[in-house]
Amino acid sequence: MIEITIDNTPIMAEEGTTILQAARANGIAIPHLCYHPALKPSGACKLCGVEVASPTGRQVIMLSCILKAKPGLVIKTDSPMVAEHREKAFAKLLNLAPDSERIRNLAAEYKVPVPPMPNGCIRCRLCVRVCNDVVGARALKMVKKETGNRVVPGEGNCIGCGTCANLCPTKVMRVKDEAGVRTVYIKDEVVSRLPLERCEACGNLYATSDFLAHVEAHTGDHPHTKAVHHLCTACAKLMSDRAVTETLRPKK
Repeated sequence: MIEITIDNTPIMAEEGTTILQAARANGIAIPHLCYHPALKPSGACKLCGVEVASPTGRQVIMLSCILKAKPGLVIKTDSPMVAEHREKAFAKLLNLAPDSERIRNLAAEYKVPVPPMPNGCIRCRLCVRVCNDVVGARALKMVKKETGNRVVPGEGNCIGCGTCANLCPTKVMRVKDEAGVRTVYIKDEVVSRLPLERCEACGNLYATSDFLAHVEAHTGDHPHTKAVHHLCTACAKLMSDRAVTETLRPKK
């Protein structure tokens, strides 16, 4: 057995064992992802870097999964130099796997700042603009947060038209119809849940009552319209085609 020092604490380790193994055996935490006791260490993830005094006396970062324990070795696992190295290592890993909860949780455990989880929104504002400028519902807005601009529910009420989802180039805005209810999402955040109405002709669920009321309130009277019918697109087209056919049919 030999004596080494980790974070000002003398510990005993078997000669030839790695610093990571010695630290783990003594309850000292060093982050790692690519290490496994059944495999030869590779140092691929770079997370296990520690500060070591080189033979010249200069402090350097070395990977603890590869570095072998030697008598008198002095190791630091939580110095400013280690923190800087660790942050860069986490950044590289998150660049490869930005959605990895395991990497993000490990970074949080070691108080390493990481960028927010990407939600797929490219901040094109198509959803906000069409909801405000065309639909007029004003149900979405872009707000500035510490992590950057984000689309969030606005002051208005979502009418469940689904226009935002139709325009969204990355499909962060989405609509799901299930059990007679339409749910509008910003990724996994619910914007609205609204009941669907049935088409008067075919009986299929096709639009929310809020959307139909919005259309009626913002549509002027048509000289040839005698009554308002709630029809799905297919049935409305069929009825329109029949009306045109009747109009064009020669009178006897």
